[in-house]
Amino acid sequence: MSDAWVALAAGKDPVRRLGELRRAYERFASAGRVERTVRPVVAESWRRCARAQVAPEGTACVELGDDELGAYRDGHPLSRVMPVVRELMGGYALDGEHLVAVCDAQARLLWVEGHPRARRLAGGMNFVEGARWSESIAGTNAPGTAIAVDRPVQVFAAEHFRRPVHDWTCAAAPVHDPRSGQLLGAVDITGGDRLAHPHSLAFVGAVARAMESHLALVAPRPVGDEIRLTALGRDEALLVAEGRTLRLSRRHSEILVVLSRHPEGLSGDELLLELYEDEHISPVTLRAELSRLRGLLGPRLLLSRPYRLAMATESDFGTVARHLASGAVAAALSVYAGHVLPGSSAPGIARLRRCLVDELRTALIARADPRLLSDWAHSTWGEGDLPVWRALAAALPPSQRPVAQARARALDAEYGA
Repeated sequence: MSDAWVALAAGKDPVRRLGELRRAYERFASAGRVERTVRPVVAESWRRCARAQVAPEGTACVELGDDELGAYRDGHPLSRVMPVVRELMGGYALDGEHLVAVCDAQARLLWVEGHPRARRLAGGMNFVEGARWSESIAGTNAPGTAIAVDRPVQVFAAEHFRRPVHDWTCAAAPVHDPRSGQLLGAVDITGGDRLAHPHSLAFVGAVARAMESHLALVAPRPVGDEIRLTALGRDEALLVAEGRTLRLSRRHSEILVVLSRHPEGLSGDELLLELYEDEHISPVTLRAELSRLRGLLGPRLLLSRPYRLAMATESDFGTVARHLASGAVAAALSVYAGHVLPGSSAPGIARLRRCLVDELRTALIARADPRLLSDWAHSTWGEGDLPVWRALAAALPPSQRPVAQARARALDAEYGA
């Protein structure tokens, strides 16, 4: 319970602590005096609310009606990361009878999703899409206060400035543009006493970081500012640079994939080790390949001493890796179109391929989502993946398991033989 876990650690009854908070709130509402029992972040917020002349009673106001809400949020940068929010928080909210909300930088709620019963109850205090929950309008609350102080905040029960919100607990964290640092809004989880735990604050903070990581992937870049490389499921990569789309030879594909992984550059000897299994290959062979590649790309894109690419490089395999790092497993799987340069035996490519496959399948098995596991198991690259078939059989409802169990037994027998 926001401050109640501190009370528990000190041996204080959380019910008694809740009573103290309510009494402190009542005294502040009547006399403007903040008690020592109130956390500093809450006391400071209460003072801001008092200066803004927020009434202890009342509800938030709806600023965006249905006619303008849809167009506004469709054009908002955070619309791009809502699939990540739903993937990371949707099941948690439904199971716990909570709500997930995302607001803009003015604390206007753009999305409010979650358990139907919680949505009905929250509607009574206007915790609905289009409503503004800034401190100056709705008093102390997690999304509004997180926006005001620009850091994650949890608000419990009577810590809310307005009485109609005293039955709720919420935790929110601000979300920023990963390039400019501009505050875009906040992500919030709201519910009852079961959210009153420090893990709720850590969880919502992690979701905000995942949103920022995903924004870095999907936000448009200035034209001509990058090289785009597509190498998943292809033996010959596609390169988009300076308005041109080029289909590369197998060796040139390997060179560019390796260099994209080393923006700091590689020496000729280092590049040889990444590209050739035979350690006796002459450096002259590599220099000839690089000369042909430079002729194809132009001298501006491929630099030497060390060998490196002159522009920022975005790649489909890099996108998968960053999705996985942010916990967006479904988004990673949706981009994964096959193994990296599947026909290549270059040591650096084989290492990258193995690493990416291991990370993705490990994340799928840990997530235990039957839909995602099924997508992998029925792909051309996953049809013989015994651990995934076993995980799929375990994740499916009992009535749907026989086919997956039979496939797992067949693969087990095949590998055993």
